Amino acid sequence: MTDQNTHRLQPHRRYNPLTGEWLLLSPHRTQRPWQGKTEDAPMVQITEYDSKCYLCPGNVRMGGQQNAEYPGTYVFDNDFKALTDCEQPYSEDEDGLFRSESTDGTCRVICFSRKHNVTLAEMDEADLLPVIDVWKEQMTELSEKYRWVQIFENKGEIMGCSNPHPHGQIWASDYIPEEPYKEDLSQKAYLEQHGKNLLVEYLAREKDKQERIVAENTEWLCVVPYWATWPFEVLLAPLRPTLRLQDLDDAQQKGLAAIMKELLVKYDNLFSTSFPYSMGWHGAPANGENNDHWQLHAHYYPPLLRSADIKKFMVGYEMLGCPQRDILPEQAAELLRNQSTTHFRMKRQ
Repeated sequence: MTDQNTHRLQPHRRYNPLTGEWLLLSPHRTQRPWQGKTEDAPMVQITEYDSKCYLCPGNVRMGGQQNAEYPGTYVFDNDFKALTDCEQPYSEDEDGLFRSESTDGTCRVICFSRKHNVTLAEMDEADLLPVIDVWKEQMTELSEKYRWVQIFENKGEIMGCSNPHPHGQIWASDYIPEEPYKEDLSQKAYLEQHGKNLLVEYLAREKDKQERIVAENTEWLCVVPYWATWPFEVLLAPLRPTLRLQDLDDAQQKGLAAIMKELLVKYDNLFSTSFPYSMGWHGAPANGENNDHWQLHAHYYPPLLRSADIKKFMVGYEMLGCPQRDILPEQAAELLRNQSTTHFRMKRQ
């Protein structure tokens, strides 16, 4: 840290302009810059096909449906949907104390690859393009009926993912959920107050500062955001104004495949493990309104703290007060940025 930034080593708060929330930083709890303890996780051998896997090609799922013999990326309706179209709409409100309403929605599953043992980090860059194509197609189709389409991935058992076959999910709803709703309000307020797009301006400032960048190319920027809550959280966004996933052009799509590959390999290399995370896309809702205040972006929220088996827990003060972190975002970005772009499994071969 430079002298002008010594204040960062003291307890301080940082503001998240996307949500309007604050978090507490306590960097004095790690007096010396942490160099990153690495523990090689056991190399679990997973076969390319698992006859007991509900997501492998041709297998019968728990609900009784059979998967197609799909060659690449595959989408199907979730057999146990968290959202369904309501048959009997209703609304209740007792003085704001007992309030509920029905919802319409649907849920789908995306298998990224037919291979049971290959995560996005280990897929070739060219094989990530069809995944992005499917994301765009699903967003386009579901946005015709639903106001919000949430594409996300929970990777790793530690994130509640019980099936190791590489897959993501889509939940579409007739309402805008809490997190994107807060982002909608904040981005709109920033545009009205400053006359600029919040995230487009933020990305430009991050490029100037060069402190929290993890990866970049001509179309995309990946940073540990100034307000990051999770130790190795990143924000990924296009540099050009872009409202939604389906608006990406060919150059942006190729750039996204390249930077996703780079980020995910760096993640895995940090602790020599298949790095767990929850990630998801946020873009302008399908509400028929002017959404120029929006900028497409993805959030990656990994839980790991200091090694492959040490997790950051949101407990105590975080649950009752506000989020808190010890490792500065600037330090986390440097650790990720300095990781090799060659996957650690390839080095062991």
